[in-house]
Amino acid sequence: MILSATGADPQPTLEVVPLGGLGEFGMNMMAVSWGDTLLLVDAGVMFPDPELLGVDRVIPDLSYLEQRKAGATALVLTHGHEDHIGAVPHVLKYVDGPIHAMPLTLAFVESRLDEHGIDARDRLVAVRPRQVVKVGAFEVELLRVTHSI
Repeated sequence: MILSATGADPQPTLEVVPLGGLGEFGMNMMAVSWGDTLLLVDAGVMFPDPELLGVDRVIPDLSYLEQRKAGATALVLTHGHEDHIGAVPHVLKYVDGPIHAMPLTLAFVESRLDEHGIDARDRLVAVRPRQVVKVGAFEVELLRVTHSI
């Protein structure tokens, strides 16, 4: 989905690009951009169908991120389920800025990064519920919801 402004003045274009998780259970990941700001929301995996022998996890298609000249401004994680955080080790190289999430989610992410030998503790930023975080052109507010984990 691309939304753009019309008229004589050139305006930035809002781009919302699902990279996974659309029409499937798993691989939740979305890129939202406005001007020079690219915000990634989630970086999940999907567990393969039985016919995919030897495949442990399926990650989102990252070609959109590979084609961009600049890396993502930040990654925001909504919660700690694998279908929302499991691909963080694979996505991190496309993120120039911090990873924002609530403390429990960041603890899961830190464990996942340790498994891959990645030390990114300096990029993990804990966010409290209802705290507003400024990410380039965006303001992000994480809300507390009831969701089993």
